[in-house]
Amino acid sequence: MSTAPLAERMRPITLDDYIGQQHLVGPGCILRRMIESGRIASFILWGPPGVGKTTLAKIIANTTQCAFYTLSAVTSGVKDVRDVIERCRAESGSMFSGGRPILFIDEIHRFSKSQQDSLLGAVENGTVTLIGATTENPSFEVIRPLLSRAQVYTLKPLEATDLQTLLDRTLAHDEILSRRKVSVEQTEALFRYSGGDARKLLNILDLLEQSAAHGEEIVINDRIITERLQENPQAYDKNGEMHYDIVSAFIKSIRGSDPDAAVYWLARMIAGGEDPEFIARRMVILASEDIGLANPTAMLIANTTFDVIQKIGMPEGRIPLSECAIYLAVSAKSNSAYIAIDAALAEVERSGNLPVPLHLRNAPTGLMKKLGYGQNYRYAHDYPGNFVRQQFRPDEISNMKFWNPCINPAEDIMRQRHDARWKDGQ
Repeated sequence: MSTAPLAERMRPITLDDYIGQQHLVGPGCILRRMIESGRIASFILWGPPGVGKTTLAKIIANTTQCAFYTLSAVTSGVKDVRDVIERCRAESGSMFSGGRPILFIDEIHRFSKSQQDSLLGAVENGTVTLIGATTENPSFEVIRPLLSRAQVYTLKPLEATDLQTLLDRTLAHDEILSRRKVSVEQTEALFRYSGGDARKLLNILDLLEQSAAHGEEIVINDRIITERLQENPQAYDKNGEMHYDIVSAFIKSIRGSDPDAAVYWLARMIAGGEDPEFIARRMVILASEDIGLANPTAMLIANTTFDVIQKIGMPEGRIPLSECAIYLAVSAKSNSAYIAIDAALAEVERSGNLPVPLHLRNAPTGLMKKLGYGQNYRYAHDYPGNFVRQQFRPDEISNMKFWNPCINPAEDIMRQRHDARWKDGQ
């Protein structure tokens, strides 16, 4: 009988066994079409732990006729990347090749810029098809040239129905649990502690099975789940994913302006050996997303903290981390910039590539000038107050508003300045 962890024993090997992410792998959806056709384009899977990123890559490895290589960003360097690319280049030239080799990089967000740069040429010229997996926002963690060469697909936490399906399938088909007497009385605590993470759910079941005597009935109810996890809170977290729960509490405490809670969760992460750069990076993101224009200095302090951590490391780094967390927690809050860019991106998705108004276009040649490029543009600095009214958006969205300032002293001043200009401008 297998001694592998339950999460590994229950890992799907085909799309038919895969649970969740129906927006990507459901009938007719993009990743299913790719896998079934065998024509895989470069892409990055972005989502929280335990939602099937690595599993999808392994399903592709099991079903494609292409050579399949795997690297972990935690243990691989530039030399490892180049070695694999050379093997892929040789594979591409082989008459026995089944298609373009695929390189799967787990935790690609941990690759440095130079490591990511080393992938660019091979991805662009078709030497290799890249599949990356990341729990971090690729916009912040993956270099722009690589993002332009790989589509990003977002994976979502598993829903209760998905977790129920996984529970039923595990109890019916796992080689160990299917032979045990299991009574499922309640699932609310089981699903709540799982948090949409399939691996966590399976690790909890593994804990229950291992803590029950041979021949003893395994009972699943809210009381037992809570008691077992409080007795051994790390037992179900074999791969260290608890830090995602704690960093979530940390971020929400800062967003909620509670410095004491923020410092407590910071201490939990430090005591648990969390990467201090990971903590600092999250605070940089929070400074722009949740504080933003209400206090632009917050971004400078968060970025400085990130730099300081890289220079001094731990344990001294705990002090600037604490200083930054407290500052961000007590700062005024605004998400107006975050909402504005998402609204603008949604409009770009809806309306496409609207033409730039002629008076805003660059006119480096005589022909362009004759065509009206740059004509009638008014240079703001030639007017009183360095402002003159003119249209800066395509006609189709000339009256659309994306930025709606929040109510705080800093943005009140911005709002007043903006309204005064556009109300009285000539």
